[in-house]
Order: sequence, then C-alpha cells, then structure tokens
Amino acid sequence: MRRVFGSVRSRAALGATAVVAVALVAAGLAVLLVLRTNLIDQADLQAEVAAREVAGQLATGVAYGRLDLPEDPVQVVGDRGRVLAVSEDLEAVRGTRSRDVSPEDEPPADPDDDEDDVPASGEVSSDDARLGTGTATVDGETRDYRFARVEATTPTGETVTVYAGSPLDTQQQAVGEVRTAMAVGLPLLLVVVAGVTWLVTRRALRPVEGIRGEMAAITASADLSRRVPEPDTHDEIARLARTTNETLAALEASVERQRRFVADASHELRSPIASLRTQLEVAASHPGLLDVGGAVQDTVRLQQLAADLLLLARLDAGERPREGSRVELAALVREELSQRANDRVPVRAEVREQCEVAGSRGQLARVLGNLLDNAQRHAAAEVWVTLRAEGGWAVLEVADDGAGVPEAERERIFERFVRLDDARSRDDGGAGLGLAIARDVAERHGGTLTVGESPAEGALFTLRLPPA
Repeated sequence: MRRVFGSVRSRAALGATAVVAVALVAAGLAVLLVLRTNLIDQADLQAEVAAREVAGQLATGVAYGRLDLPEDPVQVVGDRGRVLAVSEDLEAVRGTRSRDVSPEDEPPADPDDDEDDVPASGEVSSDDARLGTGTATVDGETRDYRFARVEATTPTGETVTVYAGSPLDTQQQAVGEVRTAMAVGLPLLLVVVAGVTWLVTRRALRPVEGIRGEMAAITASADLSRRVPEPDTHDEIARLARTTNETLAALEASVERQRRFVADASHELRSPIASLRTQLEVAASHPGLLDVGGAVQDTVRLQQLAADLLLLARLDAGERPREGSRVELAALVREELSQRANDRVPVRAEVREQCEVAGSRGQLARVLGNLLDNAQRHAAAEVWVTLRAEGGWAVLEVADDGAGVPEAERERIFERFVRLDDARSRDDGGAGLGLAIARDVAERHGGTLTVGESPAEGALFTLRLPPA
C-alpha cells in the first residue's frame, strides 16, 4: 500500500482528485444556495401578490364572507387577533399571527353610524410585505409555505392584516433533485478524473521510468559509455535526460582520466623504483659497485613524483586556498629566484610594481618553480620573469628563448603526463606533471595560465591572478 501511494503517479492522481472534489463541492453548494434563494424569492413574490390582491378586495369594501380567496392558504386577522376570513379547506396554520382557522361572524353595521362619515373605500399599505416561513394544512395535507403579511384598511376604517401563503414544494423538490444528482454524479466524476489523471501521468512519466531503468543498468554494469534515452519532446523530462547524459559523459571522462592517471603514475613510478632496486641489489652483492649518486638521484626523483601526485590528488578533491591568506608576488619572485643561483640558464627578473593576491604561498611558489623548471629545460640562453599589474589583475610572465610551443600543442601541454619531448630521457624531461599542476593551482586561485610566443620566439607562460 505504501509503495502504491508513494509513487508520483498515485500522488498526482490523488492530488488532482482532491482538488477537483473540493472545487465541485464548493460549486455544488453555491449552485444549491443560488437555486434555493431564487426559488424562495419566487415564492415570496407569489405570496405577496396574493396578499395584496386580497387586501385590495378588502380596501374596496368587499365583505369578509364574499372575498375571492386563492386555493393557497389565506388568513385575514383583525384587531386583537380576531380571525375574520380564511381560505377554503384551511384546517391548520403556523407562522401567522393567529392559529385560529375559524372566522368569526362579520359584525353587524351600527344603525347610529352616519353613512356620510363612512369613506367610499379603504387603502392597502404601501410598505413592503413582511415575509416568513410557516406550515399549513389544507384538505388534510400539511406543507411548508412562505407567508406574506400585508395590512389593509377597510372602508369602515378597520385595519386588518392579510396573510397569504405560497407553497415551497417546488423549491424543495428542485433542491432535492439537484442534491441527488450531485450525490450520484460527483463520485462518478471523481472516478473519471482520477482515472484520466492516472493514465495521463503514467504516459508523461514513462520516459522517466526509461531513464531510471537505464541508470539502474548502468549502475549494475558499471558501463559509463551507455546513455539514457532522450525523448523527442522539449519539456522538463527531455532536459532531465540531456542533463543526465551530460553528467554521465563528464563522469565517464573523469573516470577515464583517473584511470589514465593511475596507469601513467604507475608507469612513471616504476622506472625510478626499478632503478633504485637494481642499484640496491647490486650493492648488496658487490658493495663497491654502489652508485650512491644515482641512488640519491632516483630517490629524489621518486620523492618529487610522489609529492606531485599528492598535490594533484588534493587539487582533484577540491582543495582551495585558505580564506584570508595573502601573498606578495614581488617578494615571492625574489625569494624563488634567490634559491636558483645554480640554474643552467641565467634568469632576468623585471618586477615593475607590488602585486598582492589571495592564496597559498606554497602553491603559488610551486607554480613559479614549475614554470622556471620548464623554461630552464627549453631555453637556449636566457629566461625572463616579469611581474606587473594589468587591468586590475596581477600578471606574472615567464618567457624563454627556446624552440617554443607549437600552436596546436598549446593546450595539450597542460594535460597530465604529457611531454612534447618524449624522445628525450625522463631524467631531462620530467614526468609531465609540472604544467598540469601549475594550471590547476591557477584555477583554484581564480586565475588562468596560458602559453603563447615570447618576443624571442620561445615560450611565454602568462599567469593571471585576481588581486587580494
């Protein structure tokens, strides 16, 4: 049960059904209220017309016993609640001034009255009729009525009250029929809404189920080259499929890059380890043949390679410079150059102004060191280091007068374990990690590292960093 109602399709069907149910119930109640009000107004109008008609007869002097009364209940009440006239077959009444349905005899005329003092006609009150609900029994049948109350004055000056009723059968029957129709039709309509919503949602979510199934297959097979199906629509599900495929492509590239990284790292580590092992094995058998310098060199190279791999691992994990740390690049350049007095090619520095940036001093020193090491390997006679501020950025350039970098290879050299001088020995060419580390560090500091052509037609590496 929880699984059924936990699906998006079920929740959508239930939600749509609930919303439609609330809307239909509210609309039905409004319809019933309007219908009932209109029918009651109609009954009130009929009752008032009947009451005024009887009151008009009284005002013209028609005797109580000769009144032309309608079939619906009518009661004429005088002062002190005396019932003067009632309609035919009226057996009981509630909702009027008097419950008496037996009219009193019409009083005889007073012979002492002066006929000249008697007005020719009476009058009907022009005020709005007072309305109310009551019951009446006519010819043995009791029904609900709306009663209208109208006052009239007879030609003799007597004020009487006329009560006329209009039955509510039509209103009650109409409201009952509408209520019954709603009670039967509303559940049927809700069933239709729920079914249509279920089918429509099922059709709309079918691509999502395809995406889920393919993702489950990819997870089970660990084959990141597979892709989820993309529907031909232009809705959110199609965008979800495209984003999922883009994520899979990025994940596949990342895994492939990691796999290649591990393979290249294993290959690079194998050489110094094998060389060091061979020297130690020879030294174990023939101590006099131990090449101490070569062993130290292999150990140093192995240590540097391990340090590079660890730094790349930290960068891949998203390590960023510590917040609040600042580095003065001019002092960093001077300090780094002071430690490279024995470089093969002399380095000429031109520090035009102070440039302070936010970041890790150790990582930025590593970038400058890697760029200088690369320049030393390729320079013919000289290396230049320039530091300046340009457009709000700190710009550090390292140039040489070597053969330069072919334009087609200027992005490839920043890939890991890539060496354009593969024909040379690893001792001279390095492991191919220096420039990759330099670019990763630059990007972690919010900057860029690019390569171009120097004025001496060699390589020009430009590091741009935002100011602190």
